[in-house]
Amino acid sequence: MKTASQVVDASSLSKRDTVISILIIGVLFFIFGFVSWVNAILIPYFKIACELTSFQSYLVAFAFYISYFIMSVPAAYLLKAAGFKKGMMIGFWSMALGAFIFVPAAYSRTYEVFLLGLFMIGVGLAILQTAANPYITILGPKERAAQRISIMGICNKAAGILAPLLFAAVILRPTDTDLFAQLSSMGETERGAALDELIRRVIVPYATVGTVLFILGILVFYSPLPELNTEQESPELALANAGKNSIFKFPHLILGAVAIFLHVGTQVIAIDTIIAYAGSMGIGLLEAKVFPSYTLFLTICGYLLGIVLIPKVIRQVNALRICTLLGTVFTLLIIFASGRVNFMGHDADISIWFVVMLGLANSLVWAGIWPLALDELGRFTKLGASILIMGLCGNALMPLLYGYFADLYSLRDAYWVLIPCYLYLVYYAFYGHLVRRWSF
Repeated sequence: MKTASQVVDASSLSKRDTVISILIIGVLFFIFGFVSWVNAILIPYFKIACELTSFQSYLVAFAFYISYFIMSVPAAYLLKAAGFKKGMMIGFWSMALGAFIFVPAAYSRTYEVFLLGLFMIGVGLAILQTAANPYITILGPKERAAQRISIMGICNKAAGILAPLLFAAVILRPTDTDLFAQLSSMGETERGAALDELIRRVIVPYATVGTVLFILGILVFYSPLPELNTEQESPELALANAGKNSIFKFPHLILGAVAIFLHVGTQVIAIDTIIAYAGSMGIGLLEAKVFPSYTLFLTICGYLLGIVLIPKVIRQVNALRICTLLGTVFTLLIIFASGRVNFMGHDADISIWFVVMLGLANSLVWAGIWPLALDELGRFTKLGASILIMGLCGNALMPLLYGYFADLYSLRDAYWVLIPCYLYLVYYAFYGHLVRRWSF
């Protein structure tokens, strides 16, 4: 294994070194997923405990993901100055700080302080994502990039399945259904005391998470993960990029960043809104908490198909095209399909199962966009990756847009916001990634 300080090309790594690196990055993606997808249960939990509107509750996602927009480019320069491993350690410590902020926030039941904690967790994740995504993209043959990213996706979404269930198991109790039903009839003092007790249940879990994240920062710094050269260029590519002095000279990257923005927005809406949508059908929180796991399970199924089929049976760009078209179709079925069904032990409108199916449609979109958007960037790769990570702020803005229309119209009608998103993703999959020069 190369020394920690030595910068190497990915092509020079042995098979053993490559496998070890993939395993370490896989652990990072598991942590990304665990910390990110717990928001699916935090949103309805804070809505009850802090007495919020739908719009206010989706500020959880906004505070968490707007940090990607603010931090992505600074993260690229941080990683360039400090290296991958020291930068990742800083990222983990930022996340730990955010988790520890939950403790005073819970004692005071102050929603704004919770949002600050979520923002700091997002800052750390922005640093880690800016490092890990281009790392795994170049860690092997370009035509198998979607396959490797799919493996990372399994790690991410497996954590996403566990996170809401584990968090719910720790903070929710069988008697909470009765408590939630009685809150509206309680006096102000009694209700305040009940809500204080409810919100303070997050103290021990997040103090534990903060401690674990701090230790992980130290471990990743001393791990055998090599410092990869993400800016190498072949002579042909160097010649092609010789006249390019700005990241904006790569249209397929900028269009890809917009695609990432819209894709992650559709993904977080499918997962973070489904509990509330189940609630509109008379399904309580204790039962509805499993629906994000169903969506994430189908996402993992899509990843497994990608690992098996790409590139031997299907090209990664064609997998992207199929997924974007499926997303459009499933969204239309959410809006227009209706009828009560009893499935998987849940008595619900059939439309909720098409929200679940969006997990399959979204599965290979991220993996498809990254190699297409970073193609032929050469020395601009690290900065290009930060631009793509900046697109993760779609997770911050799209749920707010959904929450606004949910308050204005209905939870089902608000899913119309997904249609223009999927139509753009179809455009990028079929044409946008091929654009190499701006034409106005």
